[in-house]
Formats: sequence, C-alpha cells, structure tokens
Amino acid sequence: MSNTDPVIRRYFQYLRLERNFSENTVDAYSKDLDKLLGFLDREGVGYRDVQLSHLQTFSATLMDIGISNRSISRILSGVRSFYHFLTMEREVTDDPTVLLESPARGERLPDVLSLEEIDLLIDSIDMTKTEGQRDRAILETLYSCGLRVSELCGLKISDLFLDEGFIRVHGKGKKERLVPISQRAIDELNRWFADRDLVRIRPGYEDFVFVSCRRGSSLSRITVFHIVKELCLKVGIRSTVSPHTFRHSFATHLLEGGANLRAIQEMLGHEEIGTTEIYMHVDRSHLRQEILEHHPRNITSSAPGKSH
Repeated sequence: MSNTDPVIRRYFQYLRLERNFSENTVDAYSKDLDKLLGFLDREGVGYRDVQLSHLQTFSATLMDIGISNRSISRILSGVRSFYHFLTMEREVTDDPTVLLESPARGERLPDVLSLEEIDLLIDSIDMTKTEGQRDRAILETLYSCGLRVSELCGLKISDLFLDEGFIRVHGKGKKERLVPISQRAIDELNRWFADRDLVRIRPGYEDFVFVSCRRGSSLSRITVFHIVKELCLKVGIRSTVSPHTFRHSFATHLLEGGANLRAIQEMLGHEEIGTTEIYMHVDRSHLRQEILEHHPRNITSSAPGKSH
C-alpha cells in the first residue's frame, strides 16, 4: 500500500539515509504505517487531512481488538515519525500527533504470550492422562481461533467445517460468525475426537466438542481456567494468564504479522472498532487468507483435514 505514494517513498528513504535505520526497522515502520493507511482508507480520510481525533480512534481500534499497550505505543511512535516527516517536508501544515497520547502503562490489558510460551504450555500437557489430548486441542483452538472461553465451551461438532477450514462461533448477543481454523488445530481436534469416542457422553451433550472425560458433560469456564492456571504453574509462567490471554495473543500476533485490522475485528466478533460504529463486511475467503498469511500456526500448514 505505502510503496505507491512518492511522498511515502521519500519518507522511507529519509529513514534509511538520514535516520540511518536498519532495513528491519524500516520494515517495521512500513507495516505500522500500512495499518494506519488502511484504517484511514476505510474511514475515507487522506493522510494529509488527518486530525487528532482520527488518530485517537485508530489507537482505540488497536486497544479494542486486544493489542497490548506496549505494541500500541510502538505503532504510534511510527505514526509520530511519519507526521514529523510530513511537517518537516511541508506536506502538512500542522502535526496532528503533537497531542496524541500513548496508552497509560497503568491501564494494562491482559498479558500476551509469545509463540514460544504457547508452545511450551501445549507441550507440557501430560499425554498419559485421559484428558491430555483434549487439553491440547483446547489450547490450540483458543489460540488458533481467538475464541472467548464461553465460545469454546459452547462449541458444537455441528459447528465444525474442517474440510473447508472454518468453524462457526456463537458469540455475544447470539450472533454467529465464521472463523478460520489452522491446520494444527484441526489435527489436534481430530486426535481428540479419537479419544472422545471412548468417553461415555451423557444425553444432551452429544454435540459438544469438548466434554468432561469423567462426567461426559460439557466443560465449564472454570474448568478451562483451571487447566490454563495449572499449566502455567507447571512451566513457571508467572504472569497473569487466563484463557482470554490466548485471545489477546491471537489478535496481537496477527496484527504484528501485518493482518488487516478489519479482518481481525470480524474474527474476534467485535461489532465496533474503537468509538466508531462503522462495520465493514469482510469476505469469508479473505478472512481465511488473512489467517493463512499472518497467523504463526499457518506458516507451514497444509490442506485442511477431514471434518467431524
């Protein structure tokens, strides 16, 4: 997006030649600027016409989808750099970032796990236990699909379209959405279904994906919280981690990988971004492409497996 505008090309030359930034740093600034430009394009605002209120709304969008304050601060730093350049080059009269504040450190969102920490948690699950494979599938599904814990507990077999690479999620306000699912999550689910076939399912719970191996009924939110807490204690992760942390990690990793903000919004089931009420429908094939291109689990994934 940003490479087509001569002014923006000059900005990147400025970063390389005058600021002496490394290619990695310039690439990071480019990704952050593309996030802003994409947002402004959807709002119908040119970057020369930006006002403080537009940037505040952009910052709110990042917070709304669960991006950490630290990542938001880094993105806004790149935005300030861009408008400092525009002001210096007299492309804009006034710098709209002068009064732009970064998120307060005291208003922390839940911690975001690194990909290595997520793998550590999943790999630490005791596979000799009856529920071992179920718990692997739970964590992988939480992370790969960005689900709320209530959505995970309510997930039904009839909601799975694994051949197509999607699951149907019943979110807040009884609203449904289709969310792409990674091949790794599909594989973990398929292995869990083999174990699930051995569980004596109580009447009325036959369609639930995740059930108690002892009671044969659906899992409670408290059970999933307990699973995550015990695994964190086991591997020595001392930050505050809950099932919702996997959702924040999902959104953060996608955004940092360059995924489209609106696509993340729809995958998370957020009807609004920040203070705006604009809702833009995103084509389902585009949603899946966003996941395949930007989610860490899909870098080496193959074709989807068989559905259940």
